[in-house]
Amino acid sequence: MKVDVLLGLQWGDEGKGKVVDVLTPKYDVVARFQGGPNAGHTLEFEGQKYVLRSIPSGIFQGDKVNIIGNGVVLDPALFKAEAEALEASGHPLKERLHISKKAHLILPTHRILDAAYEAAKGDAKVGTTGKGIGPTYTDKVSRNGVRVGDILHNFEQKYGAAKARHEQILKSLNYEYDLTELEKAWMEGIEYLKQFHFVDSEHEVNNYLKDGKSVLSEGAQGTMLDIDFGSYPFVTSSNTVCAGACTGLGVAPNRIGEVFGIFKAYCTRVGAGPFPTELFDETGDKMCTLGHEFGSVTGRKRRCGWIDLVALKYSVMINGVTKLIMMKSDVLDTFDTIKACVAYKVDGEEIDYFPYDITEGVEPVYAELPGWKTDMTKMQSEDEFPEEFNAYLTFLEEQLGVEIKIVSVGPDRAQTIERYTEE
Repeated sequence: MKVDVLLGLQWGDEGKGKVVDVLTPKYDVVARFQGGPNAGHTLEFEGQKYVLRSIPSGIFQGDKVNIIGNGVVLDPALFKAEAEALEASGHPLKERLHISKKAHLILPTHRILDAAYEAAKGDAKVGTTGKGIGPTYTDKVSRNGVRVGDILHNFEQKYGAAKARHEQILKSLNYEYDLTELEKAWMEGIEYLKQFHFVDSEHEVNNYLKDGKSVLSEGAQGTMLDIDFGSYPFVTSSNTVCAGACTGLGVAPNRIGEVFGIFKAYCTRVGAGPFPTELFDETGDKMCTLGHEFGSVTGRKRRCGWIDLVALKYSVMINGVTKLIMMKSDVLDTFDTIKACVAYKVDGEEIDYFPYDITEGVEPVYAELPGWKTDMTKMQSEDEFPEEFNAYLTFLEEQLGVEIKIVSVGPDRAQTIERYTEE
């Protein structure tokens, strides 16, 4: 068996949670391979709305194993709150969820360091969520991290040493803080975590594959936020691309199967950083309103713009995407004209590839297509798609070189249409 990978192709917020939930019935195992509680995956079904931050989106399918992989960073306090809310709504977790011993813990002082570093940058802020993700990955790379498995081995000593080191840094930054409430909630989270299965997830995932079980690997954020290939330095602290599934779960490259790439019919971004197709007019405001473009974790308003096919082709290439999934098609239902960026103009020269730097001097070159001017939210099959929408899909497929397999026409699980279905 192979591990199928599902990930975002833009700047995050593409709708990965809903798609994982839709695809999960076809899999035995769902595993999250990177990121932390800065990622919010929103799922809606049966009249309920759920936001998952650290827990894999397959958790709502009762007979599935869900794994938090070694590439994830975990905040025990936030995990406890998330898990208890799910259990209160009738979704038991303890028998469904396994946590890698090698996943790194976000400490209370990581969150304070995150705020201190951002404050020190002044106008050069990256726009982090303040959840301590960056400092945790920094400690991981510098070999100073505390891992889930450490909860079972000399935990007080390891935690105390990490806390003392962080407090020394905060002292050098002259940053004032109060750790009392954060640490209290965090320690309660540690006790709560002990109720779950801590596993050697690399062995577990590979054993499932050996036994013929199907595994879906779930990414967080998006390709354009990847630490290596995104719009650096305005990126996250982990590898959000397909290769991250190998390092974040411990599976070999030759065990990767289908790569599902998710994108919106337009484009959004949260926080600071370059965004060539960003709109600052009524059109952008309309996209934001119709798409309810506010962060599921932070509540921050998302910046909106037309789809960027230069960046999207780059993402398809980096990830080896085999199937595309387009989200929020219905948000464009009322637009007369749909625009798509097909090239950049840089210093007067037109280029069709994603360059080293897009921070300034990049002007989008657009193709224009007629809008479909049709309410698509009640549609249940591709046979109902208007001609103009089919033309948009065909245009995107020709540009990207990959079939769009699934189209979402609304936030609910049921508002999902599969294309190219076999007779």
